[in-house]
Amino acid sequence: MSASLATRRRPRDIVLRLLVVTALVIDAVVHWQLAPGYQLAAPAGIGQGNLFRLEAVAAVLVGLYVLVRGSRPAYAAALLVAGSAFIAVLLYRYVDIPALGPIPSMYEPVWFFEKALSAVAEGLGAALAGVGFLRQRGSARRRRR
Repeated sequence: MSASLATRRRPRDIVLRLLVVTALVIDAVVHWQLAPGYQLAAPAGIGQGNLFRLEAVAAVLVGLYVLVRGSRPAYAAALLVAGSAFIAVLLYRYVDIPALGPIPSMYEPVWFFEKALSAVAEGLGAALAGVGFLRQRGSARRRRR
């Protein structure tokens, strides 16, 4: 068994992978469930609903990647997906950004349960993915010694 594979199968690393995947699944489910209501504002355009669907699909695909591989690139992808969603929800909650080309204005100055749940999952998912990324880097250094 390679050192890389052994590192990814340690109990702590398995728990970390499962936590990142759980955060991404919560992100995906919430976005998928909210998408139809948000698409009503722009039924023929890109719309916020379609952006929510894209986020959900990205979160599921990256979650599967983390679950199967647990590698640095997998954690980097999870950090990118969860981190960008977390930044977006905070930005569009507190800053009224106008529409940018085909991307609609998504300013929504309120918190509700699903939005808060996804924000917490995205923030924790990004932080845990960062930890996973750094842990994989540390294991790569140990293998070289």
